[in-house]
Amino acid sequence: MFIQMVQGACSQEDDMRMLVDEWCERMGDVPGWLGGTYGFTDDGHFVGVVRYESATACKETCAASDAGAWWAAAEEMFDRPPEIHQSEDVMIMLDGGSDAAGFVQVMRGKVGNSDTLRRIMTDQDMTSMLHQARPDILGATMLIEDDGTFTETISFTDEDSARKGETMEMPAEVAADLQEAMAEVDYYDLHKPWFGRHH
Repeated sequence: MFIQMVQGACSQEDDMRMLVDEWCERMGDVPGWLGGTYGFTDDGHFVGVVRYESATACKETCAASDAGAWWAAAEEMFDRPPEIHQSEDVMIMLDGGSDAAGFVQVMRGKVGNSDTLRRIMTDQDMTSMLHQARPDILGATMLIEDDGTFTETISFTDEDSARKGETMEMPAEVAADLQEAMAEVDYYDLHKPWFGRHH
């Protein structure tokens, strides 16, 4: 899998959503495009996390005749140039990017210990324990870039359950692993996420 994340300040929320929905409708039948998770933060940042089968599929999509015009229109809606983060070093936890989510949290930070981070995301015992303790977590995806930064997208059933889950005390071992695995984390809360999916 290949994931591309775009984020930036955007005061034209309605127009951006309309443009993204039009693009998702067009992409629904395109081979290699798997879907996307989109939303706005409280401080007016647009976040889009798009999943492809491979880096090649992403490249071919971006080379399509109408892709350049669409991206030019999207760039015009950002208040300043957006950030783009992408990688095919991708991990999936539980159901991955779930379209059933009522709340999505995107985390960006530095990888502290890559081995520990990969174990947290992919170890079956670890994810089973997490699922039992936090049934509000539907799944997550994570991309790791060459410079050692990561982007994790976590899907929750709803925000109230997620906030309640945050107050639960984690096992000491899990808390220690998380502290070792991640550093300098920024959070982007998408209270009203929407999704694009392959038809």
